Amino acid sequence: MKKKFFLLIIFLTIGYFSRAQRLPHIDSVDILLTNMAIQIECTSGVNDLYNFKFDRAASQFRWIQRNYPEHPLPYFLLGLIEWWKIAPNIEKNTQYDERFFQLMDSAIYFAEEMFDTNENNAEAPFFLAGAYGFIGRLHSERNNWTRAAFAGKKALKFLEYSKEHTDLSPEILFGDGLYNYYSVWIPENYPMLKPIMLLFEKGDKELGIQQLETVVKEAFYTKVEAQYFLMRIYSLEESKPLKALPIASYLYQTYPDNPYFHRYYARLLYSLGRYAELKTVAQDILDKIDAGQIGYEEISGRYASFYLATIYRVQYRDEEMASTYYEKAIAFSEAIEAYESGYYLHALSNLGQIAANDENMDLAMRYYDKILEHASRKHSTHKEARSFRKEYRRYKRQNG
Repeated sequence: MKKKFFLLIIFLTIGYFSRAQRLPHIDSVDILLTNMAIQIECTSGVNDLYNFKFDRAASQFRWIQRNYPEHPLPYFLLGLIEWWKIAPNIEKNTQYDERFFQLMDSAIYFAEEMFDTNENNAEAPFFLAGAYGFIGRLHSERNNWTRAAFAGKKALKFLEYSKEHTDLSPEILFGDGLYNYYSVWIPENYPMLKPIMLLFEKGDKELGIQQLETVVKEAFYTKVEAQYFLMRIYSLEESKPLKALPIASYLYQTYPDNPYFHRYYARLLYSLGRYAELKTVAQDILDKIDAGQIGYEEISGRYASFYLATIYRVQYRDEEMASTYYEKAIAFSEAIEAYESGYYLHALSNLGQIAANDENMDLAMRYYDKILEHASRKHSTHKEARSFRKEYRRYKRQNG
């Protein structure tokens, strides 16, 4: 709960800060964000970034670094490479943290230099907001609450420079959309934050979604990030998975080797019962894990295995194949010690049911014992396991 609370504050801070930086007229000659030549040079690099072709992306971004060594853009983009290396398994994967922080610190350093030179430079606050936001989020994932709070505070410091608001590029509109949506959604879903929200200007959820949709259509650097947030907003915050599905499908089709987009698409297909398409998508995840493809690991494997098990049990009535995939889901979960996850517990539950149906009561009890060990008493599988334990004891008494 504490982590989720803090992440919400970080998102709000990013959005509010970015939203606030609609600054007076600036000289567009010095702006790389809207420089079409730079965007053309970056296109393949950005596509490679989101498709997990990190070496190729880094080569493109280093070209910008060589030509603009004192601009925050290349350091921020190189930092995003490290971020996406971390993202598929953000809780466990710490090997890229140091490099990520170094690059984001470099982006901040050069953005602050720009800002000190010209407070009306629109790029400086954009990069400061983004870099501090990503830093704060990773620190919160690492339970470094003081450092996360410091990053958020540093972003807020720039709010006082945002009194006059004029032209916005679609890149900066991204922050506007996030702020408008989450400034309303947060107090609606976390009433304890309402007093804090009184310190912020009131947003507009519908406008926020419209702005994010505009970013998707018109922005370059923040296009995919806006799609990522829209996908999450529609599927989680708004409970409209049918609206999230086309976005997830696009991201998967466009970046088929991005494990996060891949498994999110699979999750939506599963939640909507679209098993025919899901079977291929889920099997592709397991094939990429077997091939050692970058970013594909136990979390993705747990999802894919559970989905395939469900397909074989529910659609094909093939409990042997279902058992094989439930066992895979359990193995992936245990490898990352995800003992309390629903996928782990429900995989055990299904295996217990299958074993009991085959009258292999001892095996069934072994599965249910694991549930009793790891599930909370309120979890549905714990209740099921307690019920089976009573039945198992009667069975043992009757059968010696």
